[in-house]
Amino acid sequence: MAAQRFCLALDLADDEALIAEYEQLHRRIWPEIAAHLRSQGVLDMQIWRLGTRLFMVMDTAPEFSADAMDQASAANPKVQEWEALMWRFQRPTPWTEPGNKWQPMTQIFSLDEQFKRLHEP
Repeated sequence: MAAQRFCLALDLADDEALIAEYEQLHRRIWPEIAAHLRSQGVLDMQIWRLGTRLFMVMDTAPEFSADAMDQASAANPKVQEWEALMWRFQRPTPWTEPGNKWQPMTQIFSLDEQFKRLHEP
């Protein structure tokens, strides 16, 4: 089984001061949050921003389970505190399913996959 990559989207409140505060909080996340992510098999996580749109790239161990991470997050008071704080800044995208936060994106192109197809025997 290979490592997994997840790409997700979320919006921010359209407020420059809130966006600046959100970015400041992410320059050094709480150590408990980083430890929680690692303990769930998150190998790397990046968040990119364009205006109010956020894009997360999350690389995980092969055995990563989003359901298990959701359950562990719900049972962790520090993670719940962080998530409540983050909702001050975050807004669901127009395409976010009810009850969700970060919405999975659909991959529509991969140069690597195209290259492999071009060079198949």
